[in-house]
Amino acid sequence: MDGHDDLAARFEARRRTLLAVAHRMLGSVAEAEDAVQETWLRLSRTDVSGVDNLTGWLRTVLTRVCLDVLRARRTRREHLTEQRVFDQVAGPAGEDLPGDPADRALLADSVSRALLVVLDRLTPAERVAFVLHDMFAVPFGEIAPLVGRTPVTAKKLASRARAKVRGAPSAPAGELAGQHAAVSAFLSAARTGDLDAVLAVLAPDVVRRGDPASLAPGTAAEVRGARAVAEGTVLLAHRSRNAEPALVDGRVGAVVAVDGRLLAALTFAVRDGRIAAYEVIADPARLARLDLAVLGGALPGAAPPPWPV
Repeated sequence: MDGHDDLAARFEARRRTLLAVAHRMLGSVAEAEDAVQETWLRLSRTDVSGVDNLTGWLRTVLTRVCLDVLRARRTRREHLTEQRVFDQVAGPAGEDLPGDPADRALLADSVSRALLVVLDRLTPAERVAFVLHDMFAVPFGEIAPLVGRTPVTAKKLASRARAKVRGAPSAPAGELAGQHAAVSAFLSAARTGDLDAVLAVLAPDVVRRGDPASLAPGTAAEVRGARAVAEGTVLLAHRSRNAEPALVDGRVGAVVAVDGRLLAALTFAVRDGRIAAYEVIADPARLARLDLAVLGGALPGAAPPPWPV
């Protein structure tokens, strides 16, 4: 095996972990694959014969590539108001991407949609510090130079990010558990398109509301009654495939997201274990004002990753 083949083999041994890091930093499977490919290109053009820690070198390069993407994305958002058409972008993600579909699906399913949505609201430096430390156990001493901070400040960045990810529930734990059970049951039934299962979790006088951005042309902004709401839910089952419970303004709601992009949020009123009302919010300005966080069970653990030496 010549030097180039050996270097390629060493890189391939680390590819999956690099993809996992990039996916959590960027949210998009496609952008994560592009970032890892750019890291390989930089490696292939560099003499690393004197590098003792190839993993650390690759992590540094990958992080800087991801930071560039995050900063460019943030700048675009400051200058543009993106009006999204809910039904055009709410289908399964990544259908036409090259590569192994099984690997892509595994990567997409490895972290919750709600977490990716919340991470997308962090500053680039907060996101990098949180992802590397809380999700991949990288020491703050190694994170600090990547974000241009001291280790103490890098620790504060991760702490601020952690607080945003966890959010601030506005109801007691027991009430939140009841909300979570009802919302999860509703989403599960909606995904299967099972009319009877949807009816079982709706109150008889349930009301569904939607802002204009969430509605197909000609659809009523308000629908009343379990049968009418359930039938509409079944017709729109494809939306539910990308929905996941989350904290929305401190209560259990749901987010609809593809590749880390928030497309819609749902707020719920739960009464006696059933959905009494819910609203679908898709207007970008309204979405930006929502306080979103992950539910406790979706929080990442800080377990050391299997970094190859």
